[in-house]
Amino acid sequence: VQLQASGGGLVQTGESLRLSCAASGRRFNSDSMGWFRQAPGEEREFVAAISWNGVNTFYADSVKGRFVISRDNANTVHLQMNSLKPEDTAVYYCATASQSSCSVEGCYSTYTYDYWGQGTLVTVSS
Repeated sequence: VQLQASGGGLVQTGESLRLSCAASGRRFNSDSMGWFRQAPGEEREFVAAISWNGVNTFYADSVKGRFVISRDNANTVHLQMNSLKPEDTAVYYCATASQSSCSVEGCYSTYTYDYWGQGTLVTVSS
């Protein structure tokens, strides 16, 4: 199984970026998919997640109203990031969670996720 994250880059405050994550090796049609981020010297934190069918979405308070997670199909997820701030600077990771409750209640801990991508760097300059 591989998760390939892409779309990171350097932007200025207020601009937008769209991250994508493509999973391969098996179908994730019953798994939630999520995004986490990790800034230098900080712990990895939850950003957003989406249920297996794309119906339910979950967001960290810090990105609610600015970021939108979406899902094309079982194996592809996107994160549209708008109104970016310097504090959004981090390496962004996509991940999958097989636990069924994640699609209903959301899963916010890294321990709940099974497979992880390699990360894509987002840098927001002030």
